[in-house]
Formats: sequence, C-alpha cells, structure tokens
Amino acid sequence: MVGESGCGKSTLGKVIIRLEDATSGSIIVNGEDITRLQGKKLRKSRQQYQMIFQDPYASLNPMQMVGDIISEPILNYKKLPKEEIKKEVLYLLKCVGLSEDAYYKYAHEFSGGQRQRVGIARALALRPSLIVADEPVSALDVSVQSQVLNLLKDLQEQFNLSYLFIAHDLSVVKHISDVIGVMYLGHIVEIASDKEIYENPKHPYTKALISSIPQIDKLNKNRIILKGELPSPSNPPQGCPFHTRCPIAKDKCKENIPQLKDIGNEHQVACFYVDKVGDLNA
Repeated sequence: MVGESGCGKSTLGKVIIRLEDATSGSIIVNGEDITRLQGKKLRKSRQQYQMIFQDPYASLNPMQMVGDIISEPILNYKKLPKEEIKKEVLYLLKCVGLSEDAYYKYAHEFSGGQRQRVGIARALALRPSLIVADEPVSALDVSVQSQVLNLLKDLQEQFNLSYLFIAHDLSVVKHISDVIGVMYLGHIVEIASDKEIYENPKHPYTKALISSIPQIDKLNKNRIILKGELPSPSNPPQGCPFHTRCPIAKDKCKENIPQLKDIGNEHQVACFYVDKVGDLNA
C-alpha cells in the first residue's frame, strides 16, 4: 500500500489488526468481518494478525531484555514451560539473523537495523498468517534497507506469510510486492499487480508517482508535477479527493466520488477518465 504521508496507510494497517477501531465500513478477511469481532473471537484473531512498526527505536520497550520482548506474545497466548519458550525465542532470533546472546541484551545496545529484526521476530512469535509492515525500512539507513527487505522476503517463504507492506516509496515496494494498492487522502484509487502498476498505471496520481522514480536509463524522462498541496484529511474536498491536483480533472470530478472499477486483468481504478490518463506525459 503506497501513498503520501498522512493519506491513511498506517491507520488502515492499525484498523486491520484492531489497534484502532473502524468508524464505518467493514474489513473482510477469510470471509469474516474482523471489525465486528469481540471478546474471545477478537483475542483469537489477533494471533493471526501482527504488526511490524515503523520506528524501531520507539516500538521496543527499553526496560525489557530482547528475550522478554519476543516471548511476551507467546506468554500471553500459550501455556508452555519456560525452557520451551526460551528455545522458541532463540530460534526466532536465529531466523532474523541475530545471535543467541541478543536474548539478554536491551534495545539500546543494538543498531536500528538490528532493532527492527527484533521487532520482526516479535511479530513472528505467534506464527501469524498476516503481518502488517508499516514502513519497516523508512527509518533505516539505505545500506540496511535492502538487508531487511531481503530478510522479509525469505521469512515470507519460510513461514508462509502474507504481508500488507505500507510505504511511501514506490521503488521500495517494487522489490517486495505482488499486488499494489495506491491510496490518496483516505481513498484507494488503484489496485493492480506490481507489473501493471509500473508499466500501465491508469490513475493520474499513480502515474505521477511512477514518473517520480529516478531511472538511470531515462535521464530525460519528463516528470508529472502535481499542482497544489495535499488537502487536509480532516477537511477533504468534495467529489474526487484528487481533483484539486489532477491534471485531467473536469466538472464531474468536483461533484462525485469515483468508485473502484475493474478494467480487466485484475486491475481496478477509481477514475472517471481512465482513457485520458495515457495522454499524460511522463
């Protein structure tokens, strides 16, 4: 899921794992509306949905040793002997590329990349089916980002995971995603396979994002420069949320909100003038 800062990506992720409640609508996972789950059903579902947070410096308790951080979700959900829990934590540390002595260390003794590995191990502790990764590499040095991305891809295969990978950088998303959703001001404006999004974007906002990705072999490529500023999410414009910055907007866009429509090849777009997007120079 990609989009500008403040568009609602992180809120969507938190609503999915029920860290925040949805104010309206529904979220269907495996045929079940998870926004309606309460009590024991909600507690049980939380084992299946975990989160990797954006800031590895703020998401780990500085008063706990790493072993305690990773074992906490296990203790909350499973009745296992201490020896079994420790064995499991040591296994998870190995899976994320940390040594066994990390078990007795505190978060401040690690680099940002290592802290994020601890966060990943914690998210894996209950063997979830879905992990929401909320910009998991944006706070890391560029040299470390690729290492963490490769780790996430390896773990996805090893643990049979699905990711909702949240980012504002399309060049990062390209290396880890199969299907990409593009969000603008709280609305998903396009959903398609990674190949379709990069080679055949059909929403003007998506096309502008794609045009902003630096490409060495296209030094003279024209960028689509969007006019104006991102409107306030608390006071969005009437009609299509993108019409105030859209280069192909017409009067209809000011009055009505376009809905996601399937245009073939499992490609969905929320735009009244999909046929005009190809005319934009990029």
